[in-house]
Amino acid sequence: MQGILSNLRSTVIAGFILTVILFILIKVMTSAGFALDHAWFAFFFRWLHVLSGVMWIGLLWYFNFVQIPNMPNIPDEQKPAIGKVIAPAALWWFRWGAMATIATGLIVAAMNGYIVEALTLGLTDGGASSPIGIGMWLGIIMWFNVWFVIWPNQRKALGMVKVSDAEKAAAARTAMLFSRTNTLLSFPMLFCMVAAQNGGF
Repeated sequence: MQGILSNLRSTVIAGFILTVILFILIKVMTSAGFALDHAWFAFFFRWLHVLSGVMWIGLLWYFNFVQIPNMPNIPDEQKPAIGKVIAPAALWWFRWGAMATIATGLIVAAMNGYIVEALTLGLTDGGASSPIGIGMWLGIIMWFNVWFVIWPNQRKALGMVKVSDAEKAAAARTAMLFSRTNTLLSFPMLFCMVAAQNGGF
């Protein structure tokens, strides 16, 4: 067991294997049939959507609740470890978590037949705005911020792209403000997503 937990890749693989075992046990204990049908794939992509979203929003909150507030407390000689090692790795998972969340969310919406209604906020057929549509648009805005504002500015702030010191400071400020914007939007976005599934509206 220690060997599995000492290596992240082994831990993740073991987590997926445990998930498959639990899935099989639940199916056996409930005598539920198993078919790779539309309902199963809709469930599977929703599970991937939730996994991706946990990665994305978890890292968003790590940056905003842990890293950014504590950077002033880190001695200057130790800051390069954050900027050159930890932040680039976290940003890689952050932006690809965002991409996977959006992609799987759109797949789930398409598979369940509400993608057009959600993206048009239910207004094309004269209906009321749906919470899932509002949540999807908040998520799309957040995804756009990650890929087209936060990441390009973080590349400058972290020295991945050579710019002047003034441009580096401005880029760091822009990245921080848009990261805070996404933190702000994450609360109503998650509320809408949960409300759509659990009758909160």
